[in-house]
Amino acid sequence: MAEEVLLADRDGGVLTLTLNRPHRRNAIDAALWAALGDALTAAGRDPEVRALVITGAGGAFCAGADLSGGVAAGHPLERMRGVNEVALLLHELPKPSIARVDGVAVGAGWNLALGCDLVVATPRSRFSQIFARRGLSVDFGGSWLLPRLVGLHQAKRLALLAEMIDAAEAHRLGLVSHLAEPDGIAAYTAELAARLAAGPPVALAQTKALLNEGADRTMREALSAEARAQTINFATADAPAAFAAFNEKREPTFTGEWAAGPHRSGIEKRGPRSRS
Repeated sequence: MAEEVLLADRDGGVLTLTLNRPHRRNAIDAALWAALGDALTAAGRDPEVRALVITGAGGAFCAGADLSGGVAAGHPLERMRGVNEVALLLHELPKPSIARVDGVAVGAGWNLALGCDLVVATPRSRFSQIFARRGLSVDFGGSWLLPRLVGLHQAKRLALLAEMIDAAEAHRLGLVSHLAEPDGIAAYTAELAARLAAGPPVALAQTKALLNEGADRTMREALSAEARAQTINFATADAPAAFAAFNEKREPTFTGEWAAGPHRSGIEKRGPRSRS
């Protein structure tokens, strides 16, 4: 039986997807693209999944798209549509996501990590927008992600020169959110993911979308979107649960359930006062 190219493991509300082609430093072939798309679709629809971790097997995160077999058959635009669908599934996933990076993350592999909400890396990790070295232009969302993360000049430097940078520089540039030692990165990431999984799922999904979309909005549009999001939050059980926990000096438990009834905001609805 052929080995699975994508491994899935659930621990409570945290789903970990492991790219499992270590003999190719987890470079993504057609089968792995398809498996990633299916897994992200399923994760987005599964209410039991509250946070996602993406990592790689065998001491590497991902060496980008697998070009070892040359250019695949079929029209290149059709192939890119499939790649782009995976990028959008990750970007629009209504769950917080973490990339756990140890070893190389280059090309589409680096942009797969940058497409996650947080990036945890080890000091031995290495990163490159390697496309130019392969006679290609940046893809998997890098042209959108990089300028927003590091500014236009640094984005051009990384993409046009295709330099390899270490984890310390990536962290300094804001392309890595957390650093952890190799022997502790799994536990560190698991603790971070558990914190995200314990958060209010509806509110976190909306905050993620607001931040992702905010760069392309005017202030007026952003404020309007925030108002809609807060209206939805007050219609769930999570906001009242947080208010009650605050008043009782304890940690809240978030479920993401839709609340019903006139008192769902946690504020008593009062009728007109009688005059007596």
